[in-house]
Amino acid sequence: MQLTQAITQRRSINYFDPERKIDEKTVTDILNLAALAPSSMNLQPWKVITVLSDEKKAVLRSVSYGQPKVTEASAVFILLADKTYAEKNINTVLESMIELGYMDKESAAEKAKTVPNSQGAPDSFLREKNAVLNTALFGMNLMYACAVYGIETHPMGGFEPEKLRKEFDIADNLVPVMLVAAGYLKPGTKLLPRVKRLSSADFNHIL
Repeated sequence: MQLTQAITQRRSINYFDPERKIDEKTVTDILNLAALAPSSMNLQPWKVITVLSDEKKAVLRSVSYGQPKVTEASAVFILLADKTYAEKNINTVLESMIELGYMDKESAAEKAKTVPNSQGAPDSFLREKNAVLNTALFGMNLMYACAVYGIETHPMGGFEPEKLRKEFDIADNLVPVMLVAAGYLKPGTKLLPRVKRLSSADFNHIL
């Protein structure tokens, strides 16, 4: 599927076929493709919990205002923003940059000292904002990656964060950003036309 097709054909599906499943290899392939999303300083702050079992989807539905698509979808991705991403990932990123010729070891050592602070302190608003923003970019990439595999999606903000945190044992440094339900359209479902989108003339201001 071409990118233009993925963009123009993507819809937020409410009715999934509960009989069709997504295998773990496909999940892995989709997540690896989604992980090519851009992030500040390539620090990749996202964490994912992939809910495949019926038991855990039922738990997730209970903290998502009872929305049926949570249990009907083949998989539901819980996207989390890790506020400690800079400290955790900086060395891995810098080692790769040295290996690929972006910088030498001395420059990398200096970056290791300065980059985490540039992202804000781990408990600051700036750090959380950066983590959530970059995880949202991952989320959009995830939906396009699913489209490549013929899998429909629905991003969801309708959940209770503290109950989600408790039921799935989510650490304090992780911020729940969104759920992405993924699966296949329920047979016999007819989608209405896409709701009108504003044109660039409505929202763009050229200087």
